[in-house]
Amino acid sequence: MTAFTCSICKQTKSPEPNSCGWGYMPSSREKVCYACCGEHDKASMRDTGKAVLYLTHESFNHDLPGKYRDWTDGTITNWPGTLKLPCRVKRGSHNIARVRYDAWFKFEGKQWHGTSYGDNTQIIHCKQTKG
Repeated sequence: MTAFTCSICKQTKSPEPNSCGWGYMPSSREKVCYACCGEHDKASMRDTGKAVLYLTHESFNHDLPGKYRDWTDGTITNWPGTLKLPCRVKRGSHNIARVRYDAWFKFEGKQWHGTSYGDNTQIIHCKQTKG
């Protein structure tokens, strides 16, 4: 891979190991470094109050009593991993996907909620709550 110039910060960047080192702006398809991807995602979250991100979480502890067995810690990230937010995850049921995951997290002091459906995806649809 060759070096590229980020269309936002204008710095020339070298590809990272095992990665191309850039993403693309959705509207213009210009190359953007991972750090600027994170800043763009943050700005989009501030402006729209919504985001489509990724959820990873710890295993659920089935040995815990009652309602506690369906809660665990997790992380919400953007695609390159330059935006990372800790969260609490609750597993619930869904009539079609069989399982759903609800996550609550804070972004810049405001409460957010995200929902992911099924076990075969990490995509989580997030929005800022009214409270």
